[in-house]
Amino acid sequence: MLAGSFQLLSPGLALQAVEESHGLALDGTLDAYPSYVNRVYGIRAEDGARYVVKFYRPGRWSRDTVHDEHQFLLDCAEAEIPVIAPVPGRDGQTLHAVTARAEEGTEEGGESSQTFLFALFPRTGGRDFDPETGEDLERLGALLGRCHAVSARREAPYRAVCAPAPLTASFVEELLADGLVHPDSRDEFRGVCADTLARISPLFAAAPRVRLHGDCHRGNIIDRPGAGLVLIDFDDMMSGPPVQDLWLVLPGYAADSRRELESLLEGYERFTSFDRQTLRLIEPLRFMRMIYFLAWRARQRGDYWFRASFPEWGTEAFWIKELEDLRQQAMVVHRALEE
Repeated sequence: MLAGSFQLLSPGLALQAVEESHGLALDGTLDAYPSYVNRVYGIRAEDGARYVVKFYRPGRWSRDTVHDEHQFLLDCAEAEIPVIAPVPGRDGQTLHAVTARAEEGTEEGGESSQTFLFALFPRTGGRDFDPETGEDLERLGALLGRCHAVSARREAPYRAVCAPAPLTASFVEELLADGLVHPDSRDEFRGVCADTLARISPLFAAAPRVRLHGDCHRGNIIDRPGAGLVLIDFDDMMSGPPVQDLWLVLPGYAADSRRELESLLEGYERFTSFDRQTLRLIEPLRFMRMIYFLAWRARQRGDYWFRASFPEWGTEAFWIKELEDLRQQAMVVHRALEE
C-alpha cells in the first residue's frame, strides 16, 4: 500500500472514531463528499444535528501543520468572520487520531496499520459562490479583507510559504525524481519550469506575507441567501502574498479581468490595505498552481478511485497536453513581466 492511502479507513471505524472523540451518539448516516485529497463524510447525530468529519490524508500533514489550520479558523471565528471552525472534542482539542489495523493476510507487501488524523465540523448549507455582478465580487473582497486583517496578527510557522522557491521548485523535483514525467517531455518540462521560476522568484522577495486560505476558488465559498458568504476548506492554507486569495475567482487572465479585480479590491480595502504592485504576481501564481496541481494529483496515483477516474494520467498524451499548457502560461508570464 502506498503511503497516504485510505484503504484501511472503513465507514464503521470513521463513525466509531467520532463517537469516541466527541461523545456523540450517531445514527449511522455516512455520506461521502467529493474530495481529491482527504476523506470527507457527512454524518448525523441521533438528535438530528449534522456534521462533517474530515480525515486528513496520512503523510500529507503533521499535527503541527493541522494545528496551524485550526488556529487560523479559530482566530477568524473569534473575530466573527464567517468560516466553519472545528468542533472541540471531549478533551477540548479540535484534532484527533484513530489507528486502523489490517486483517491478517489482507495487506500483503503493505502496511499493517495506519493512523488517521481527523477533525469534526458543523455542517453548513448554502450554494456555491457564482459572482454575477461587481457587487458580488465586492462582497467577497470585503470578506477576504476582514480575513486577512485577522490573519496578519499571527504567523503559521509550520505551513508552507507560497513562493517559487523552495515550494514550487520542490514540486518540480518531486515529479522528476519519481520518474512521472514522460521521457519525451522530461527535458522540456524541466527547462520551462526552471526558466519561469527563475524569472518570477525576485517578484516574491519583497511581497507582503499573511496567512492565506490558499485555495480560494468558487467551490470553497458558500453563498447563503440572506446570510452572506462563508469561506470553507482551509486544508491548503499557507503564508504568502494576499493576492493569492483573490485571483482564483477571476474569469480569465489578469489583463482581461481588470474590472473584476477593481470590484474585489473595492471591498477588500474597506478592511485592510492592499499593495497593488502585487497584482503582477497573478500570472506567476497561475503557473505555480499548475505545477502544484500536477504534484497534487501525482500523490494520489495509488488510490483505486484515482486510477479508475483518470486512467490517462501520466501517459505520453497526458504530458504532451500538460507541457503545451505550461508553455502557454509561461509565455503569458513573460509577456506580463515585459510590460
